[in-house]
Amino acid sequence: MISPITPVTSKPGTLQNCIYSLIIATALIMTGEANAATKKQVKKAAAAATASESHFEQWKEVSGFIASMISKHGFTETELKATFKQVKHIESARQLMRPAPPGKPKNWKAYRARFVEPYRIEAGAAFWDKYPDALTKAEQEYGVPPEIIVGLIGVETIFGKQTGGFRVMDVLTTLAFDYPDTPTRDARMQFFRGELENMLLMAKESSLDPFVFKGSYAGAIGWPQFMPGSIRKYAVDFDGDGKINLTDSPVDAIGSVAHYLAVHGWKRNLPIAFPATLVVPEKSEQLNTALGKGLLASYQLQDLKAIATTASSEAPTNISYGLVDLQNGNDATEYWFATDNFFAITLYNRSYFYAMSVFDLGRMIAAARHK
Repeated sequence: MISPITPVTSKPGTLQNCIYSLIIATALIMTGEANAATKKQVKKAAAAATASESHFEQWKEVSGFIASMISKHGFTETELKATFKQVKHIESARQLMRPAPPGKPKNWKAYRARFVEPYRIEAGAAFWDKYPDALTKAEQEYGVPPEIIVGLIGVETIFGKQTGGFRVMDVLTTLAFDYPDTPTRDARMQFFRGELENMLLMAKESSLDPFVFKGSYAGAIGWPQFMPGSIRKYAVDFDGDGKINLTDSPVDAIGSVAHYLAVHGWKRNLPIAFPATLVVPEKSEQLNTALGKGLLASYQLQDLKAIATTASSEAPTNISYGLVDLQNGNDATEYWFATDNFFAITLYNRSYFYAMSVFDLGRMIAAARHK
């Protein structure tokens, strides 16, 4: 259990209104219903919600974390206490981490419409035209084709347009020591404490003030939205300037995305997914077993023919597949045969909807460039 925390010292009504405004506006953006005024509201509310003093340096759990950082990594107590004295509590980040209330069923078509849309397709084609050499180099070195790299960066940040305006130290500290009360609270706090550790190490290794790093309400940074731990493990200096910069170097972002996917199972020249049609009833035991394999391609087409088939003549018979369901609310569910490369994308974000959006957006951008 976490010990009692120091109360937030701010004007409660004002801060609470800012937080609620931010949450509502962010939800509108996520559902594709936001206009320009709403997006300005998000920025304004985010700025207001970051002004909360919490005196993290006085918290018992933070003191234990500081002691660990001193023991493991050679930091000094003075420097870390001075750092945590500057950290702000971000209540909006806590609230945005709460699970969505029960409501409408998952809807792939609605999700897709938010990401595979004309603006991102046009911006993606322009991005590809601007950085063709870096994208070609990434494919040569890591085997990841340009359309996947471009699709992923487009889904994540609209090619650097939406990288987040929160100070990463603020949100990581808030979530590491004051995560909302959810069933996964303890595990999530451990995750964010690990990311906070990586944030401090990354700043030390690059000789930068940790407060210069800006990102999402979860602490993801730059064009590809890497967490600090992923930056330290998988980001690469792809533009050759002697430093890794995912905020200001799209070329570093291109190489880092390709490297991440390659490390997480991407296979050169392997296809990604093919549409499937069920030959068994929905909710049958066979279907549930196939869908329950998780993020894994463990079947041959021959093994799946009693459950589902594909009309695509391009689906190889000598590779492995997993069966993926994309629920469409009250409409019929879509089914796909997914390869190891599809599941590599899910290790970037553990969502079938996400991986299929990256795949679809990349295909649409590639098609737009060849018109």
